Amino acid sequence: MKERARSAQDKAQRSEDLLHAAEALATELGGVRFITVQAVTERTGLHRTGVRRYYSSREELLLELAERGWEQWRAAIAAAVAQRDGLGPEDVAGVVAETITALPVFCDLLTHVTLTLEGDVAMERARRYKTESFAAYDAIVDLLDRAGSMTPDQLRGLIAATLALASSGWQVAHPTPTLAALYEQVPAWGHVAFDFAPRLKLLLTALAVGLHNVVPDTVVPDSDPAPTAD
Repeated sequence: MKERARSAQDKAQRSEDLLHAAEALATELGGVRFITVQAVTERTGLHRTGVRRYYSSREELLLELAERGWEQWRAAIAAAVAQRDGLGPEDVAGVVAETITALPVFCDLLTHVTLTLEGDVAMERARRYKTESFAAYDAIVDLLDRAGSMTPDQLRGLIAATLALASSGWQVAHPTPTLAALYEQVPAWGHVAFDFAPRLKLLLTALAVGLHNVVPDTVVPDSDPAPTAD
């Protein structure tokens, strides 16, 4: 069992360890729905109550992971479009699709952010998540605007659709054990569990081309970067 962190540096490292453990468990177990506080603390060698010194709840830990996902996505897009310009809608869609599918835990978390995580933390923690996610959203639109031929309004539509499609698509493409067993019994139903990355890229390419052709560059209200659950 690890000793209690005492210095600010030790505390920051312990917080990072918890985040890395949660992300690794989400990957190994097949989704964040299977993550428990006990599993995360055991992975990091902490006592179960030790996590409370860093995150007040499972929801706050996962919301922090989602917030990091936004920054990772922004950084990945920045790297992908560095030294590039004049990208057509197909190229922009490719950058968006490839960078977000490289962050599978983030795609998974997008669903949980909307359904539970934002609503089950303190208001100030939710405010911080909103602030950081909107900042990343705006930065992504700006990066793609400077690198390509799509307008900001077209890009906002594309990113909004990306969030919704990546969120729902990841869940469908990664069925629970019960559904996976059901699809083995009834193969005709299994087609819904599509190959996530190529399907998302195809849909975003079609959407980007359509937006580029039909959406004028007009000012529209900003939308919440989190997908809306039905």
